[in-house]
Formats: sequence, structure tokens, C-alpha cells
Amino acid sequence: MKNLKYYLDKAYKEGWAIGQFNFSDWSQVRGIVQAAQNMKSPIILGTSEGEAKFVGLQEAVAMRDALRKKTGVPIFLNLDHGKSVDYLKEAVAAGYDMIHFDGSKLPLDENIKKSVEVVAFGKWKGIVVEGEVGRFGTDASKLYTEKFQIKEEDLTKVDEAKEYLKKAHIDVMAVSIGTFHGIDASGVSPHLKLDRLKDLKENVGIAMVLHGGSGTPEEDIKEGIKLGIVKININTETRLAYTKTLRNTLDANKDQITPYKYLQNSINEVQKVIEEKIKLFGSEGKA
Repeated sequence: MKNLKYYLDKAYKEGWAIGQFNFSDWSQVRGIVQAAQNMKSPIILGTSEGEAKFVGLQEAVAMRDALRKKTGVPIFLNLDHGKSVDYLKEAVAAGYDMIHFDGSKLPLDENIKKSVEVVAFGKWKGIVVEGEVGRFGTDASKLYTEKFQIKEEDLTKVDEAKEYLKKAHIDVMAVSIGTFHGIDASGVSPHLKLDRLKDLKENVGIAMVLHGGSGTPEEDIKEGIKLGIVKININTETRLAYTKTLRNTLDANKDQITPYKYLQNSINEVQKVIEEKIKLFGSEGKA
């Protein structure tokens, strides 16, 4: 099976993107992987530090390995928003395909210094390293109750991105172009700052990652892919589909105590969301 770097390079050259779909448990993974198998699409399973500590690093790797073997689908695993260098090292040792160092809240020079360290041990193991310049919005567990507006100073600046990339030789760069973690109260998040993304593509020239993809207008997603986005992270939309369906199912079946019977509806809803995203990202049939 080709490695993740191959698929990211292919996506960049051909103008499509790989979806990263975060999970907290096995039933979510079932929905995600079934969608990828149906659509013949490569996918990235994502775990934040919190999700990885809940699931277990070795357990997440074992799930990936078993599902790769069973389905033949290119399934990869990323440690998402890793802020601890030591924990990223643990993810690498466990067998993750990719690690994301989030130094966005650090001064640029410190972000660069720690990114260089992450790149050194990540690339020594031959895995993909994602860096980040600029800041995103709130925690993914929160939903906004009023219209969200990103601060101009939080957007990725071209000069800082160039300096960062010159010193920290990452594989892909997460950029802040108007998204945030969560979904706007309206259900549709703000438009992307496509002019900023265009400037980054023209002046920085690296494959880029869109975080906080949930709720982003579809036309912006398509334009973003044209401008160098090769990986799009989705979490809130699948969480909402899963939990809303689970609540409804349990409310309608108050005497049901058999998990495999009441979880299936949630798995199906997660699968629907992922299939829609795979079509939107253009990765269908790319496995």
C-alpha cells in the first residue's frame, strides 16, 4: 500500500483533498471506514491528544492495521493538534502515519524551534509532519451562540509562513484562513479568506491543511482545494450526527439496553456525513 505522503502529493498535483475524520470510539470508526470503502477513497483517521488518550495510541494503531487489512483501503492515522513534543514522540513510536504539531499559540521563533525538533524525529521515522502558523477559533466541543468573526491578527501571515517553512521543513502546513473549531450558530460557518489563501499559495508554495472544515460553505471548500488545500479536517459535523442520532434513538427506545442495536443508527449517520465529504473533496475513487 502506498504511504500517506504519496496520496498527499497526488492530491496536490491533481487538485483534490483527503478528509481527516476524528473519532473517539470504535462505532464512529466503523461509519467512517465504511464510507471510505464504499467510495474507494483514502482517508485519515484523526485523534486529538484528548481523543488519543481516551482511545489509546496503541489501540488506535491496532484498529487502523486491522481495518487496512480487512478492507484494503488506504487508511492513515494522524495525531491531531499535538502540543506536547513528548506525546508526539509517543504517537510516532506507537505507529502513527502522521503527526501535527500545534505551536500556534507560541511566539513564532519558539514555534519554529519546537517544529524543527518534531520534524527531526518524525522524518527519521518516515512519517508526515504537519506544522501550523496562525490561530483557529474555539474548542471543537463548543458551538457558537452568536455570529462568529475571526480576528484579522489570527489569520496566517505570508511573511511568517515563509519564515516558518524556511526553517522548519514540514510536509504540510495548517493555515488560518477564516475557519474555527466548531460550527456557527446558524449552521453555516463564515466564508474562507480565499484571497489570503491565494497569497499563501503564490508566495509560500506548500500543500496546505484546512482545520475546522465543519460547516464551511461548499463553494469555498472547492475553491480552497484549487488553491492548494490537500487535507481537510472534519470533527464537529460527525460528532453532531452521531450524538443527535444516539439521543433520538434512545429516546424512542427507552427499554433498549443492547449497545450494538442502538448504536447502528448513529454509525449510519456518520457514514452519510463522510460520504458527502468524500464527494465534496474529490477523493472518491482515488484509493
